[in-house]
Amino acid sequence: MEGKENFGKDKERLEECLSDRGQCEQFCDSNTFSYLVLETEIAAWLKKIFGDHPIPQYEVNPRTTEILHHLSERNRVRDRDVCLVIDDLKQKAREYESEAKHLQDLLMESVNFSPANLSSTGSRYLNTLVDSAVALETKDTSLASFIPAVNDLTSDLFRTKSKNEEIKLELTKLEKNLTATLVLEKCLREDLKKAELHLSTERAKVDSRLQNMHFLKAKSEEFRFGIRATEEQLKARGMDASLSHQSLVALSEKLAELKQQTIPLKKKLESYLDLMPNPSLAQVKIEEAKRELDTIEAELTKKVNMMEL
Repeated sequence: MEGKENFGKDKERLEECLSDRGQCEQFCDSNTFSYLVLETEIAAWLKKIFGDHPIPQYEVNPRTTEILHHLSERNRVRDRDVCLVIDDLKQKAREYESEAKHLQDLLMESVNFSPANLSSTGSRYLNTLVDSAVALETKDTSLASFIPAVNDLTSDLFRTKSKNEEIKLELTKLEKNLTATLVLEKCLREDLKKAELHLSTERAKVDSRLQNMHFLKAKSEEFRFGIRATEEQLKARGMDASLSHQSLVALSEKLAELKQQTIPLKKKLESYLDLMPNPSLAQVKIEEAKRELDTIEAELTKKVNMMEL
């Protein structure tokens, strides 16, 4: 609204300047005068475009003035070109009418023939001939014009049919590809469902294993604390370190090793049993070995019984 008021004020200033050029040069510089002239031209152009309808409000500034001036110039150039085309078409229409009148006069003078004298069938044929010439865009209705036009139309028809066949083949290929793609998509969907089902099963297994692991960790911590508490109780009661689990395991391993070492000795002893031994010396050695073996077994049994307690 403010732009419109400014435009009205500028228009009044322009009218005053145009009425008194000396006064305009006194109060306006050349740029302001040119700007006001452009606004007046734009106003006249908009009034011509919209006619009796109200001109839409717009902000009057150098940018909008430049755009509207450019549009008005393009509109004037287009109107001038359209007028030239219209004048040319009117001139051609007058020439065609003159030629048609000349041909009608020639027919009347030579064979006393007029299109108005034709029967309804003849008029229909003549109109069909004219429509065909217009459709084929021939310069006249002679065979020399019709035959090339029909040949060109036939060639276009064959090219169109050939193009249609190519399009049909391409469409068939696309349909096959589409079918294959749909089948593949269906297979992929089924595989995806199977994968999701397998994933959910594996996730359930993992969750169960995690729960078991947490349970085992908790039990392990519980047993660790229990073992530590038990060891502290045993230390408080003065338990011998040789009765611990590790010591008993070491003694058991040592006993197994001793048993393995006695196996070859027993085999060697068996080879001597066939000989005539010194009964008294052999009896002494056997008794010593038995006592040593009984001592080791008794000590091991004692420690095992203590560990069970």
